[in-house]
Amino acid sequence: MGHGIAQVSATAGYETTLYDIDMATVEAGLARIRRNLDKGVEVGKVDPDDRRATLGRLRLTSDLPRAVREADLVVEAAPERIDLKHELWRAVEREVDENALLATNTSSLSIARLAEALERPERFLGLHFFNPVHIMALVEVVWGPRTDEATRSDGMAFARSLGKEPILVKDSPGFASSRLGVLLGLEAMRMVEEGVASPEDIDRAMELGYRHPMGPLKLTDLVGLDVRLSIAEYLHETLGSEAFRPPEILRRLVAQGKLGKKTGEGFHVWRNE
Repeated sequence: MGHGIAQVSATAGYETTLYDIDMATVEAGLARIRRNLDKGVEVGKVDPDDRRATLGRLRLTSDLPRAVREADLVVEAAPERIDLKHELWRAVEREVDENALLATNTSSLSIARLAEALERPERFLGLHFFNPVHIMALVEVVWGPRTDEATRSDGMAFARSLGKEPILVKDSPGFASSRLGVLLGLEAMRMVEEGVASPEDIDRAMELGYRHPMGPLKLTDLVGLDVRLSIAEYLHETLGSEAFRPPEILRRLVAQGKLGKKTGEGFHVWRNE
């Protein structure tokens, strides 16, 4: 997800630094950005000059202080583990300007819990983008109990500057989108378990019958079954609702390493994607 956020930021005119813990991962992110832009040029949605300009605004590094020291905004897209995000945010705050906007791309973790690692939680909020970032219009701007009004306004303004449609959401388990989207996905998985219909037909039902751009199982494959499992476990624990208990089929596929598009198979088989 981080590479997609970097892409849309650079496309919007921002000088953007893409950071990860090693340069191989950073280079892989840049390669994905190049593929997205090349495809856009191929289908006539991206001007070749805009492609060159976007790539020219991107900087790559595996040096965290170098990545954030002069940043006006830091967006974190680390794996959905509170301990990992806490460690990262402590390191960021030691280096970043005190007036910088600090944002997490978490899809479900508590903004209040994540802000516990910070000395300046008033400048912290959620900017939850959707995959693929360069195509999906929605951004959830999630405010925690210590997020100040200026930070909320800055978050909304940044999302709009990317050409996105932001919605303002109070910090709560799953926010607005994940809470609804995960519930739909889990029910679709139970239907597969019960033999109600195939994954292909369940997805087709939602795409054709409800005009969803992508069915719930195809979307799960895109997000990653391991990510969906982690979010479902978190929502089941925090909300106490059996509706969010992860189905056995989800646990089994994750245990088998079938994590969706990124491994080539999940509820669907992905070839040459």
